[in-house]
Amino acid sequence: MSVLLLATYDTKFAEAEYLMDALTALGVPTEKCDISLGSKGQHWGAAEKVAAMEQAAARALDHLATAPQTGRRMIAAIGGGTGGQIALRVLREMPIEMPKVLISTLPFDPRYALADNAIILVPTMADLSGLNATVRQSLDRAAAILGGLYDASLPTGNVAIDPSVGVTSLGVTGPGTDALLGHLRAVGEEATVFHANGFGGAAFARWCNAGAFKAVIDYTPHELTRIFVAGVHTAMPDRFTAYCDLPRVILPGGVNFIGMGEPDLMPDIYRARSHYSHSPLFTHVKCTADEITRCARKLADALLSGKGPAHALLPMGGFSSEDRPGGAIEDSNLREAFAEEIEGTLSGRVEITRLPHHINDPDCAKAAADALTTVITEEVP
Repeated sequence: MSVLLLATYDTKFAEAEYLMDALTALGVPTEKCDISLGSKGQHWGAAEKVAAMEQAAARALDHLATAPQTGRRMIAAIGGGTGGQIALRVLREMPIEMPKVLISTLPFDPRYALADNAIILVPTMADLSGLNATVRQSLDRAAAILGGLYDASLPTGNVAIDPSVGVTSLGVTGPGTDALLGHLRAVGEEATVFHANGFGGAAFARWCNAGAFKAVIDYTPHELTRIFVAGVHTAMPDRFTAYCDLPRVILPGGVNFIGMGEPDLMPDIYRARSHYSHSPLFTHVKCTADEITRCARKLADALLSGKGPAHALLPMGGFSSEDRPGGAIEDSNLREAFAEEIEGTLSGRVEITRLPHHINDPDCAKAAADALTTVITEEVP
């Protein structure tokens, strides 16, 4: 077994060689894979450079698919701005269960590339422009991480997955999902929870497609607002359809607000609405009736697209932590608009239940757990 090291060897040769020597000293065999652009010092235009980056990634993927090997425990990569993005393109294609490590200055926001995989980041602090005390220290740490993973990891290949119940959550629905997990554990069900913050939903969808779930409780489909209204998010075109053939229970957690950034950086159009600071970095802005109705329609369409039994629960006491009497974005009219759209579209085709509870009330969590038991039973011939 070995570690495959991706690097732009024409610009990061010294750093790659240093890391390989460190791994050899730890008894970890390594292979090389060059993801250099091959510009030979020429200045390329933007389109030409992007095309070359795609070609470098394609060559690496072809190497991974065809090169003789005795087995590979993990893949590591060294890269700055260009090399890091080429490496991420390759690492993202690797199996979920394969350990993947990127050593980089991270001159870009990695959330979009890392949302649906398990790549480990090792920041180098200093730029990768030759060896120095800071870079050597970073590479030594990377070698220690890789060595530990190498000794601890099983050979990659098909991994038997014991399907669990996929659940979505956010801080604004946390008390509800915590209570839900307690109910699931009480009946012997294991749950896997994903943070529906515009990035965790991508991982949730990928795990759905990988067969990791026996059923789903989409307690917090807040990403409807990020995808169809406003807010940062990574690409996740199958966020609400990846689980459509599974038994599923759907609640409208977090669909009543838009997730924005720091208050001072928000556009005036959102600052004029009811809002509050969820944290110093994140602001929740109340949706309009048109926006929440649009989200309800998109969710209803997704529910109708699958074959799995489904049950929609509507907690009419509130959809998020600040959607309650005295809350910063409380609005019963919004809840009613969402419910009417869902009921008008799904009536007679998907079971819908209005609950008098708030989404974080224990009774709401119990209703979700009971509904899951029912839809799982419905799947049995």
